[in-house]
Amino acid sequence: MKITDIQTIEVMGHGYSTYVRVYTDSGITGTGECIHGRSASSAIIGEMKHLLIGENPMNVDRLFEKVRRAYLFDGALAGNVISALTGIEIALWDLVGKALDVPVYQLLGGKFRDKIRLYSDCGSSRNDPESCAEKAKSVVQMGFNAIKFDIDDSQCPHKLDPWNWSVTPGEVQCMVDKVAAVREAVGSDIDIAIDMHGRYDTPAAIRITQAMEPYNLMWVEEPVPPENIDAMREVKNSTSTPICTGENLFLRYGFRDLIEKQAVDIIMPDIPKCCGLSEGRKIANMAEVYYIPFAPHNVCGPLGTMASCHVCASIPNFLVLEWHWLEREHWDELVITRKPIIENGYISLLDEPGLGLEINPDAIVKYMKPGCKLFD
Repeated sequence: MKITDIQTIEVMGHGYSTYVRVYTDSGITGTGECIHGRSASSAIIGEMKHLLIGENPMNVDRLFEKVRRAYLFDGALAGNVISALTGIEIALWDLVGKALDVPVYQLLGGKFRDKIRLYSDCGSSRNDPESCAEKAKSVVQMGFNAIKFDIDDSQCPHKLDPWNWSVTPGEVQCMVDKVAAVREAVGSDIDIAIDMHGRYDTPAAIRITQAMEPYNLMWVEEPVPPENIDAMREVKNSTSTPICTGENLFLRYGFRDLIEKQAVDIIMPDIPKCCGLSEGRKIANMAEVYYIPFAPHNVCGPLGTMASCHVCASIPNFLVLEWHWLEREHWDELVITRKPIIENGYISLLDEPGLGLEINPDAIVKYMKPGCKLFD
């Protein structure tokens, strides 16, 4: 079996995802999804495919590394090159699973669990404590037992300087009020995470995370920018509130210092952006050595989300996976399945070959970016 073509389309979701399809001379295809590369992903994949035409798609890791090494001087360690390559890699795993008639998780070593726990990102245009509490209760009623809210707010009336990400006492109190309202609304049995999007300096991050200690949070996400591991460790060591980061790190090389320095309590690589399935599993295995849980960031549609689920099923240290489509109604439209993908805050692993999902061509046409054309 040989690869004959690779095609892409961009589909509306959390911004635009890039869907990737790999074709073979046997007629078997595989489809993947990658995120956060914007239109660059399609262009980069178009450049990459000549390296893969004629190759055996069964050699997934070798092909990933062949392409990555070809880009050593053009972004092979992080950024859009890796995001684009991730889409190809996920499509290859889907193809190999179909060729061998097994689910992808079986190719990754089998599964530790049958269903994957989700947390719902509850971001909202209304950001006052009462609105956050109402949103939290509504999401818990949908069946989720873990939720996340954003607390960084550049429009906060107590912020003195939009370019300086220190905090005033009033800002801290606004953050505390939101979290306290959410905790009161959902009770003590629901996991709550909060996101700071890497927008604060170290003293501010320490003040905020310490102020959150009474609320028994699942984590505070990216309290400082991700590029300074020592600053992240300083925040982690200053508080009993768990610290989570990783959505802006790439490959296992990007996670090495974070894990080895034990600068974080929980890691959250974005599998369809930062690493792909095989590399994501390697990152999880590295973290397991240091007893660090694995909780992937995820804003993909159902195809990329299910790809992440196969990795989450295959590792022991999985904690929870993000779901970021609460405000978008076309989630189930995008794929063809025999039952709803999400039930009571969990995704059940499917026994179908490959990723277990097929895209719905009618929905893809409806939501794809103008100027794109459907796969052949």
